[in-house]
Amino acid sequence: MAEINITGSTLSSSLSDLLMADDIIPGAEPSYQLCKTIYAFHPLGSKIVDQPIKLAMSQKRTISIPNSPEERIREAFERKWDEIGANKYIANTWRLAKIYGAAALVFGAKGVDTNTLIKPEDLAKKDLYFNALDPLNTAGSLVLNQDPNAPDFQKPTIITAAGQTYHPSRSLVFFNEDPLYIEYTNSAYGYTGRSVYQRALFPLKSFVQTMVADDMVSRKVGVIVAKMKQAGSIADRAMAVFQGIKRNVVKEAQTNNVINIMPDEGIETLNLLNADGALTTARKNILENIAAAVPQPAKLLNSESYAEGFGEGTEDAKDIVRYIEHEQQTVKPIFTFFDRIVMRLAWTEEFYKTIQAEVPEYKNVPYQKAFYDWANAFEAEWPSLLVEPESKLVEVDDIKLKSIIAAIEVLLPTLDPDNKARLIEWAASNINESKHLFSNPLELDYDDLRSYVPPAPPENPEAPPPFSGRS
Repeated sequence: MAEINITGSTLSSSLSDLLMADDIIPGAEPSYQLCKTIYAFHPLGSKIVDQPIKLAMSQKRTISIPNSPEERIREAFERKWDEIGANKYIANTWRLAKIYGAAALVFGAKGVDTNTLIKPEDLAKKDLYFNALDPLNTAGSLVLNQDPNAPDFQKPTIITAAGQTYHPSRSLVFFNEDPLYIEYTNSAYGYTGRSVYQRALFPLKSFVQTMVADDMVSRKVGVIVAKMKQAGSIADRAMAVFQGIKRNVVKEAQTNNVINIMPDEGIETLNLLNADGALTTARKNILENIAAAVPQPAKLLNSESYAEGFGEGTEDAKDIVRYIEHEQQTVKPIFTFFDRIVMRLAWTEEFYKTIQAEVPEYKNVPYQKAFYDWANAFEAEWPSLLVEPESKLVEVDDIKLKSIIAAIEVLLPTLDPDNKARLIEWAASNINESKHLFSNPLELDYDDLRSYVPPAPPENPEAPPPFSGRS
């Protein structure tokens, strides 16, 4: 029996060197470098980290500032938010925390020492920059105090990056999961949170082994097995050449070609059906183990389609939505950190002067009072990922419209002209929000409406003409 050895490339990769190592067993902890390698090279490394972030930030937050010139100040806030790239820095900080277990977000100002306090009212006057730092950047400053009687027990205090200390007001530390008492995290160089890869390290190694098996099967799946009749117990050189010619004929044959073989000969492919079933089952189990270890819904990892589920609200989609909503609440501290900064950058004294010029109610209101009123009233909520069908949205708007009409019919006869105008203005504002019923907004002159006096109805109305619609 002939044996053919094929020597592959001697090149290796950091992923195979690390994940194929025998030292990785259940319960093994990843290092900083291994976490970086998994994220950069493992097929599931980025998916585990980035997919929840992308889903959570796929829609903008709905911002409301009641009792204010809402549209103007919301537009100014969102414009400045996009201008400084807040979403990018939030996603980077969140990503680094998931990869390593801890991350830090800092901001500086050109020409100002990083350890100097910048007063909130001076933020708009500075040339600010933002940086997302990983545990190697902050090594030594995120160890955390493990004294249970200390006021800073397991709380980050001072951030240091490359020898420079950041003032506490100019930094935010974000953990993936909360710290455990005297539980050192190698990937974060401190008693911090944990990497999403920590519990999933062994099944991540197993997944790489299924990739190796897939590669082996793909190289064998095209092998042709030619069962040829032997020439006899003694084969001379001529018969060996003849057998080689027959093998070449089989090798070069393709669609629309005809070859002939002896009745007792046969041509087959390798039977890999058993390998396919075993690989599919093993991969499915490994993906479920990884999802349970991260943890996140397995459907996010196994690439099954859930677009239809998001639209129709299936149970799998609801599980994913609940998971993403929890992720959004987890990252809320980073958004709050940026909210306070962007408010100062957007709602400046110069901007407030334009509000005073356009809104008479604010002419005598000091800037500081107006700013804090807006900041305290500021609310930001995530829209639901479960998108209702168009027919359902129309039905909801129709119910709202009927409620508005009912409120007008009850209140209008009891109000004075000024409050009647206010009621109609309220109704028009709510009707204009019903985008699924009316494409164009309802615009009325409310000053004229206040002074309008409807004509008195005649005492003895005439009979309505035929087909007029009057009763």
